[in-house]
Amino acid sequence: MSKSAWIMGGVLMAATLAVDSAWAQSQGMSGGIYTCVDRNGRRITADRPIVECLDREQRELSPSGTVRRQIGPSLTEHERTALEAQRRKEAEERALVLEERRRERALTARYPDKASHDTERAAAIQLVDDVTATAEKRIAELQQQRKALDEEMEFYKKDPNKAPMALRRKIAENEENIAERQRFIQGQELEKRRLHQRFDAELAQLRKLWESQRLPPSAADAAAPAASR
Repeated sequence: MSKSAWIMGGVLMAATLAVDSAWAQSQGMSGGIYTCVDRNGRRITADRPIVECLDREQRELSPSGTVRRQIGPSLTEHERTALEAQRRKEAEERALVLEERRRERALTARYPDKASHDTERAAAIQLVDDVTATAEKRIAELQQQRKALDEEMEFYKKDPNKAPMALRRKIAENEENIAERQRFIQGQELEKRRLHQRFDAELAQLRKLWESQRLPPSAADAAAPAASR
């Protein structure tokens, strides 16, 4: 057991003992009613000391509504800080679980079966292929332009430095445009790999979710945590 878990266990045990002690003392005062406002602003009433208000003052009322006594807080400042930290951690964990369940429901609603997932994968890949094809077509056009420019340079092959500056500038621009589109095509290939990886990961998770949907309710509940991993 980690040191933090050991400390939290001691805090919770001390809190439980404090509640039990206060409740035991209250048994000699028949009809006691306990009331407090918890940290979320909720007013709570019970027939024994209230666990949610261990970190704040609570009142014991008689059946007629008069205040018999005031109790607490039952925890030290350090214990209250530790308890608040534990509560925040548990709230965050619950929020993460709820968000994961919401995401899983949205995923299975979007892809009820493998065919729908395959269709979207194909559409995403096709979009990248279409963009790549456009870039490749532009490269072919630029290469044709380069042939014409090279023919002009034939007149200056003995001394290329005598070629007009405008011609040399066109050749340099042509080379840069071709290189730029080649880099773009390489980026699209990386994008295709990224898309396949994303769809592969989704499919692995979806298979577990689809399987859990086919299980009986009790078995599906047990399988849900595994599908989230």
